[in-house]
Amino acid sequence: MNSPTPAPGPSRVLFYGVTGSGKSSAARAYAARTGLPEYSADDDIGWLPGWQQPGDEEQRETAARIAALDEWVLDSAYGVWRDLIVPRAELIVGLDYPRWLSLLRLVRRSIRRVVSKEAVCNGNRETFRRLFAKDSIIAWHFRSFTRKRRVMRSLNSAGGSAEVLIFRRPRELEAWLNGLPSVPPVETRSQTR
Repeated sequence: MNSPTPAPGPSRVLFYGVTGSGKSSAARAYAARTGLPEYSADDDIGWLPGWQQPGDEEQRETAARIAALDEWVLDSAYGVWRDLIVPRAELIVGLDYPRWLSLLRLVRRSIRRVVSKEAVCNGNRETFRRLFAKDSIIAWHFRSFTRKRRVMRSLNSAGGSAEVLIFRRPRELEAWLNGLPSVPPVETRSQTR
């Protein structure tokens, strides 16, 4: 007698949390573990070279193309197009960490990127000048923290069709990721732009 094939896990997964919580790293780890294609809100949808953002309609078109796919892992959902992604998600993973932790992670990451000149957001580079500007990623953390946390918690209580997991500590997320079955990687994803 053949043993039953295990039911497949979710094929469309959204990671959500405040700026600096580690959404991109968590999404990358999940995609590597499950073999699902990974998409970046910053690189694939939200930013162009020169720190320019596509218009809202262009972002929505790109997000809609990703949402329509059968498989994806996405590391965030901007408010401009969140309504296209959330209904298609089968699993939403919220990183609801304390402000001090996400802020500490954000500052450390930003300083590392400045010093290393690491390319981010479609080839852009963070600078010390940008870190202290009024529209810096750190200022954005303070402006968006309460709203993003409220959105995340509303996703948990909305009662939609997606399963919602909320992690309050990095070690909880790590244990969950380590407990996932590992599968061989699939073909590399195609560009959506």
